[in-house]
This record gives sequence, structure tokens and C-alpha cells, in this order.
Amino acid sequence: MLEKLRIQNFKSWQDTGDIAFGSLTGFFGTNSSGKSSILQFLLMLKQTVESSDRSRVLHLGDDKSYVDLGTMYDILHQHQDPGVLSFEFTWKAANVFFHEELNADNEFWVHEPLIFKADVMRSSDNIQLKSFQYTVDNEVIGVRIVPLVLDELYHKLYSYSQHKSGFEKNGPLVKPLKFYSANQYISFNSIAFDDIHLENNLPYELEELFNRIHYLGPLREYPSRLYVWAGEQTQSVGNRGERAVAALLSSRNQGPTIDMGPDQPKRTVEEHVAHWLKELGLIYSFKVQPIAPNRKEYEVRIQRTAESASVFLTDVGFGVSQILPVLVLLFYVPEGSTVILEQPEIHLHPAVQAGLADVFIDAIKRRKLQIVLESHSEHLLQRLQRRIAENTLQPDTAIDPAAVKLYFTHIEAGRSELTTLQLDEYGNIHNWPKGFFGDAFEEAAARTKAEMKRKMRQS
Repeated sequence: MLEKLRIQNFKSWQDTGDIAFGSLTGFFGTNSSGKSSILQFLLMLKQTVESSDRSRVLHLGDDKSYVDLGTMYDILHQHQDPGVLSFEFTWKAANVFFHEELNADNEFWVHEPLIFKADVMRSSDNIQLKSFQYTVDNEVIGVRIVPLVLDELYHKLYSYSQHKSGFEKNGPLVKPLKFYSANQYISFNSIAFDDIHLENNLPYELEELFNRIHYLGPLREYPSRLYVWAGEQTQSVGNRGERAVAALLSSRNQGPTIDMGPDQPKRTVEEHVAHWLKELGLIYSFKVQPIAPNRKEYEVRIQRTAESASVFLTDVGFGVSQILPVLVLLFYVPEGSTVILEQPEIHLHPAVQAGLADVFIDAIKRRKLQIVLESHSEHLLQRLQRRIAENTLQPDTAIDPAAVKLYFTHIEAGRSELTTLQLDEYGNIHNWPKGFFGDAFEEAAARTKAEMKRKMRQS
């Protein structure tokens, strides 16, 4: 899971500073203030990792990718030319690394946080990887890539030795592989890494981080009367939730996977999604069924109340089809995944928006998910604050404030600025920007004042 991120010279961000991530990380802010750009940056790295072109330093997007950012000119802050995009992130390794000596806990094999840094340069229309490095247990390994001549495709590695003579040793010619790998690594510091297995494992760990990231965008597919599923195991619900029903059907092959606690039977994904749709007050019953035996066409049938007739998904309120991909994604992805959600509250009633906070807490606790979201919902935030205040009172439904990281973005002097919201153990935010969600008391007072004036004129 992500622990920390810093981006420099990306779109409206000159420098985000260090962004700490928790089990639930929320970005709030005005329109076009830069909050979506932070999520887009992570998606850009994810689609680069997944790209089949190993020599492509950054995959900025196309019509089939998670995000289409245009060209390097478009993403560099104030369109610098030449310009350098710098970034750094920290995450917890999925695998273990070997210590040559026992650590403080008398362990040889431990899960170590990994730190990755990179500089990507734009010069005219060229995108070049200047440097990258990994840090493992305070040891640094990486490369600095310097062109021999400007037009050459191959680059020379320079190993910066810590010998007393201070000389620089020229390495072999290599070609970078995406933004995070090369044919060979050279240690930046005085202690060289002789463990080639470790060097090969670092790019794999980075790829695993981004393979565990799943995304759902703010604009979702309209519901359909029929869904076709031929039995394939889908990996996601799709960027627009278009494969949510396919994911539900795929989950049937896994059987019950949702742990409901001691002495309770596990639920299937389908059962748990139906539970939450009912808990949020959207439906009474929910069923995905084939239109006839031995057919690959399926229909989603909904009962709004216990007394109402069963109808198609298309014949109920739009909110059900919009929240369905959110619920399926949270309970279908592998445990320990990171889920990125843009405006999960869109098209939802205020009461359901508030209930989303409970859904997120449930997914975090039952499935060890990390949720990163961008939202405008005051109702979602207030429910989250309430659950923080209830932390020691109702531990099953509450959340520890230490697990929640909230940020506010705004524009100042043409640059995006990030404010860490000061959240206390009772759910209070001490530095929330005044008037961002509007002022209900001020609006009520103004309405009452206008009412009194009108009545006085009429009398």
C-alpha cells in the first residue's frame, strides 16, 4: 500500500510536498484546484507499468487507458521546456527482504518500506529518463542516465563512487525500461549491492504496487436490460463500471469470501453487495439471473420494497446503477488492494452519500483495503467525522482517526496548494476552509430576513 507521495512540476502542481496516505485518504477542494491531478498522476504510473511497450518512459494515455493527459508539454507545470517532472513515493513491500544482520526485533527477513524516486525530462518533443533510484533499509540503488549526445537513443550510466579520489567510473551503455528499470543498476552510495536477486526484485515490487491499484471514474455506464457474460474471470469492474455485473458473476466461482466475523458464515460478494444496497435504503432485494437456462445473457432484477414487483435495473432510480460498481469494486478486488474513486457520491441521495462512509469503513476492516477518493460530498465527510468520534464507543462501525488522512486543495498565485486537514480524535476538523460547503445557518438567516422584509412591505 502507498504510504507517501510527492510530485513536482506536474500540471498545476509546482510541488505537492509530502502527501501521507492512510487506510482512507480523501481529497476535497474547489473545481480545477488540482485534486484530480494527484489521482491522475497515480493512474499515469499505473498505465505505464501495464503498457506492453517496455521502452516507453511514461504512458501519458490514449482512448483506451485510465487517463489521457496529452503530451509531456501538457503535463509539465507551466509548460516548461526543457522541464523536469520529479516524483517520489513510499510503499510497503509485498515480499520480504534479507538482512545480513539481525535487526532490533531479532529478524533476518522483514517487510521493508521501499522508496522510489525518479526524474523525467522533456526537451523539445523528447521524453528522457534522467535518473531513478530505490531505497531499501537506508541503502540506495539506482542509475543516473546521461545522454552521450542529444540525439542518441542509448545512454551511459555513471556510478558515483565514494572513493577518496572522488573519480567517476563510466558504466556500460544501456537503455532505460520505462521510468523504473534499466538493464543494470549501479549503487549511488559506498555500499554496493551484490545481491542481483534484490536488484531484479525491486522493479517487480513496484509493478506489484501498481497492479494492486484499482480505479473507478466519476462517469459511469448507463444500466442495461441485458448483460452478456460467457464465463470469463474479469479482473476489474472497468473504468466506468461497465463490467460490474460481469465481476459479480465471476465472483460466484470464488464462493463465499467476505469474512463476517467469529462464528459467522462468510458471504459471497453478491450477497454482501445486496446487503449494502438494502442497508443504504435503495432496494429490498437484488438478483442477477440468466434470462433462460443455458444462456449467457443475464438480467438484473430489483425489488424496491417487499410489496413491489420485481423490475429491471433500468426501471429503478439511477442511483442504484451508479453505486453498484462502487460496491462491487470494493468487495471484488483482492484483499490488500488500493482503490481509487473519483466522486463516488455522484447521482446519489444525501442519505446514501453519508452511508458511503460506512461502506468504506466496512471494506477497509473486512478486506484490508486502502481507499483513495476525491469528493465534494459534505454528507460523506460528516458521516466519516461521526464514525471517528465513535471510535471507542462502537468499534465495529467506527474508524481510528490515525487511519484517515484528509486534504484540501486550492489555487494560489496560479499554483495548486495542499492543506492537511487537522482532524482530532473526536472527528473535528480545526482548519476547514470557511464557506467551502456553504453556510447553512447563514443561508437560513438570509432567507428569514428576506421573508420578514417581504411581509413588512405587504403589511
